Amino acid sequence: MESTLTLSDAKARFSEIVERAVNGDEFIVTRMGKPVVRISRIGRSASTRKLGDLAGQIRMSDDFDEWPEDLQSVLGISDP
Repeated sequence: MESTLTLSDAKARFSEIVERAVNGDEFIVTRMGKPVVRISRIGRSASTRKLGDLAGQIRMSDDFDEWPEDLQSVLGISDP
């Protein structure tokens, strides 16, 4: 939901506005009746991420660490 606030109102209620923005609300701040700033959430909060969130979603092939034979030769990793 988008709300419009004057600059003085935004100053007086800044903590509340930030908390509501984190929860998905958007605000337009006006100065002298003209919109000048939008306050909204940037994206997923880093605090909601946790170790293991992607477990089981990423897979690597068994030969991930092996170089193709043609590159081994060019890079001098093995005998041609």
